[in-house]
Amino acid sequence: MAEAAIRVGIGGWVFEPWRGTFYPDGLTQKRELEYASSKLSTIEINGTYYGSQKPESFRKWRAETPDGFVFSLKGPRFATNRRVLAEAGPSIEKFFESGVTELKEKLGVLNWQFAGTKKFDPDDFAAFLDLLPKSHDGIALRHAVEVRNDSFRTQEFIALVREHDVAVVTAADSDYTQIGDVTAPFVYARIMGTEEKEKLGYSKKALDTWAARAKDWAKGEVPNGIDAVAAKKASKPVRDVFLYVISGAKVRNPLAAMAIADRLK
Repeated sequence: MAEAAIRVGIGGWVFEPWRGTFYPDGLTQKRELEYASSKLSTIEINGTYYGSQKPESFRKWRAETPDGFVFSLKGPRFATNRRVLAEAGPSIEKFFESGVTELKEKLGVLNWQFAGTKKFDPDDFAAFLDLLPKSHDGIALRHAVEVRNDSFRTQEFIALVREHDVAVVTAADSDYTQIGDVTAPFVYARIMGTEEKEKLGYSKKALDTWAARAKDWAKGEVPNGIDAVAAKKASKPVRDVFLYVISGAKVRNPLAAMAIADRLK
């Protein structure tokens, strides 16, 4: 079987300090997505976490990016920041009715991020996973959950998400809970350790390490230095790896992502 496709990207594309550091001087703001998508293979959209976007926005983003480019989207906080997750159905439905599938073949993974105070309740979390649709408007959907409480570091949680083919976001080189288990036919990692003193965000050694880890994930293996709760190997073949350079020294993130991608060519 062919090795998984590895995509490396950033969060969003509108960030003033990127003008002149990542974006060329004189590039108009309306062309920033076009430029970013010519240098990177994926972008995670954070705005969908805070509120609904419009169908025409998704259509515009799809039109401005090249063939093969993929967006991942944050699920809305109205679905995840609640006491009873089983009651999230209306918020999830509203999200999908907002036009996310207008991205069509450029729709990547849907990342459902939870607050650090949210603890694992097996029955309630299972009910939430049951609410996540497998498809919408004829487009197959892939889901990842980003949990940030150590109560999720259990065999029961890993078995639950694996049963639903849902990925656990690996929050690497950060203070967040790390769960490196490969639980779906794709891997979703967010790395957060860039430093402004490093021209490319990370040292050359660290860039080499992240590229090597991406290759391990593509083989369905949990890389060295990444902490897993259960198995060190995926139970199903991995088809895609999504690696996002997020937070940290944000001004350096596009160059870090490009440097990792270069090492994967």
